[in-house]
Amino acid sequence: MTALERDRQLEVVEICAGAGGQTLGLERAGFRHRLAVELDMHAANTLRQNLQEVLGYSEEEAADTVAVGDVADPTTWDPAEYKDKDIDLLAGGVPCPPFSIAGKQLGANDERDLFAWAVELCGEIRPKALLLENVRGLSANRFTAYRQHVLDRLHEYGYIGDWKLLHANEFGVSQLRPRFVLVALKREFAEYFEWPTPHEEEPPTVGELLADLMASNGWEEEQVAKWVQKAHDIAPTIVGGSKKHGGADLGPTRAKRAWADLGVDAMGVANDAPAKGWRIPEGVPGPKLTTAMVARIQGWHDIEEPTGSASDHEFRWRFHGRKTSVYRQIGNAFPPPVAKALGVAIRKAILQEGERKTLVENTDRVLDPVYKLLRGLDRPLTVDQIIEKLAKKGTLLDQPDVERRLNHLAHDFAVTMAPRSSGAIAYSLGEFKAFIGQDDHQRHDLFTLHRAKIS
Repeated sequence: MTALERDRQLEVVEICAGAGGQTLGLERAGFRHRLAVELDMHAANTLRQNLQEVLGYSEEEAADTVAVGDVADPTTWDPAEYKDKDIDLLAGGVPCPPFSIAGKQLGANDERDLFAWAVELCGEIRPKALLLENVRGLSANRFTAYRQHVLDRLHEYGYIGDWKLLHANEFGVSQLRPRFVLVALKREFAEYFEWPTPHEEEPPTVGELLADLMASNGWEEEQVAKWVQKAHDIAPTIVGGSKKHGGADLGPTRAKRAWADLGVDAMGVANDAPAKGWRIPEGVPGPKLTTAMVARIQGWHDIEEPTGSASDHEFRWRFHGRKTSVYRQIGNAFPPPVAKALGVAIRKAILQEGERKTLVENTDRVLDPVYKLLRGLDRPLTVDQIIEKLAKKGTLLDQPDVERRLNHLAHDFAVTMAPRSSGAIAYSLGEFKAFIGQDDHQRHDLFTLHRAKIS
């Protein structure tokens, strides 16, 4: 491989791009965007303008790069145009509510679920690699079969996939933000992929990170110093990115208590930092954060008041829109430093750098043995028969465990139950309920109905 090949920018198509957290991280890792698709107009404006102001795209290039609308609507963009066009990476932060512990975890039955559709999109476009991120809830037992289906489907398309729970604070972000990440690569590149290594050093505390911003509107040095001492830890997960959530505040009751321990009033977001003479009111833990402060906690650094290091300028970004819109853009984002770390790891694999390894997936890894068993059969099985057949394969499950897995399966797959003469119920596995591009899927009607509250 020549030096020119190693230095070239790889091309990425990004879906559900938001305001550009993943966009920025991937660009800093050496990727160039062929296309970025986003539903929300405010986030798309932020993305389009930062492509110009920060990443050096021309006005025409930025306009052509950002497509606004429902990513699954063929009038927004045509995936067929990118098929076999040597796209290096398909990436996206598909909607989180279908898997969020804070929600109903409807999975395949949620009109916002685009995870399975994104896997089918990968099979159509055929990039060298796929990167999808979501909330930790997707890693729960509830979604074992869903994850198994995704890996199996990717394998059918010729990709080797793997899941990993990454924590933003391990990559320099001052926030407890776990994200469940799927990376899949064509076999010849998967042999070179290694998950990014967490940083050895701890990220700055909230107080250390935001001291200059807290002092930017005249709040006295002594008061800022006291606040910094109290804000002695990293932040809880930034939330509030959904339009269903309402106005801008820093989260549910548990999160608000964690913010209070850091001396932060989480009941809203301030327009400005505390002014000269401001004192903390009785019964209030401290000042509110501004959107600039929240963005910095998320891993961005503002243009107007960078803290001075090269890394701060690397992740500078300017948000466009009113306060609540900006807060939602930030709350929906994937931290740029984490996206960059993943981008660097994927880039190295695509360029086949580093040590080649034996793939674990060659052993046909099983996440959900009940799903795998039923998927491979054309006749129904009772619980006792499932237990017996799995035992012969070396997997020991008891009746409650099998019944629990069948219950989870029924949420995301069509499960048929047929009574036997003995009184037992036999189970067979039908189609996947998730939206994968079907013209007649319920997703279309539900999406139209709830469009104003989807972000």
